[in-house]
Amino acid sequence: MTGRRRTAVLISGRGSNMQALVSAAKAPDYPAEIALVVSNRPDAAGLDYARDQGIAAVAVDHKAFSDRVSFEDALDTVLGEHGIDLVACAGFMRILSPAFVEKWLGRLLNIHPSLLPAYRGLNTHERVLGDCASAHGCTVHFMVAELDAGPIIAQSRVPVLEGDSADTLAARVLQAEHETYPQALASVASGEVFLN
Repeated sequence: MTGRRRTAVLISGRGSNMQALVSAAKAPDYPAEIALVVSNRPDAAGLDYARDQGIAAVAVDHKAFSDRVSFEDALDTVLGEHGIDLVACAGFMRILSPAFVEKWLGRLLNIHPSLLPAYRGLNTHERVLGDCASAHGCTVHFMVAELDAGPIIAQSRVPVLEGDSADTLAARVLQAEHETYPQALASVASGEVFLN
């Protein structure tokens, strides 16, 4: 494990992208080690999965804090206690403050279900279908203070098929996410891709 970048994955739910990262990191030549999983929801199913895999899993319940600064201070403390180098947000449903993002700049990744810069924000599948777009996909990017606006690390394109619903399209995009995020994390952890 020497030389592997200690990575935390932030989740809010079942953590299917986290599971894809954990699976990829089992390869001995993968440049990142999933050392910690953190959720802002104590009942997140992904925490149990991480524990079952022998990974430290911690809940930092945002509802237990009076404000975002206090929550993020607690989150940062947990990351520090585990010697974390990189942070991968994977279905983490909290917007992080500019101060937190700045502290982790270049080491904080996010995955978004669209081909950014198109369709920032929520409800991307419905919006793509509403626009009758022919393609959709996912983007892994470095996080910056502006939501879904950071430099792109990797993207995967998914066709929009005739008769697609938001659910069927979301399922195909999620499959692409499970392939794209591990590749993107590896490229950052290895130093192949970095933020100047």
